[in-house]
Amino acid sequence: MFGRSDFRHTFSLVFRGIQMTSAVNVLALVREGHRFVFLYDDDSVDTVLASISEYARDPELEFTWYDAAVLAQRVRHLRAECSRTEDFPSLF
Repeated sequence: MFGRSDFRHTFSLVFRGIQMTSAVNVLALVREGHRFVFLYDDDSVDTVLASISEYARDPELEFTWYDAAVLAQRVRHLRAECSRTEDFPSLF
């Protein structure tokens, strides 16, 4: 069974009294008992795309070039979606 889920989460990190807020993208592929989860921020899109390619290149992983293409397409879709919504003010 091939399934994938992705979520865009905003979380707060409190460290030594300083609150930091950061948006994190979560991209996951779950198939045949294997789970591949990629966490990245909007500034790391090129890095996550490179990581996805490295996973597909590794013959010891159950991660195919088809998997890489599907996830890369989702990353690009999320990036385009985020750039369209940047014009709206955040309510949170």
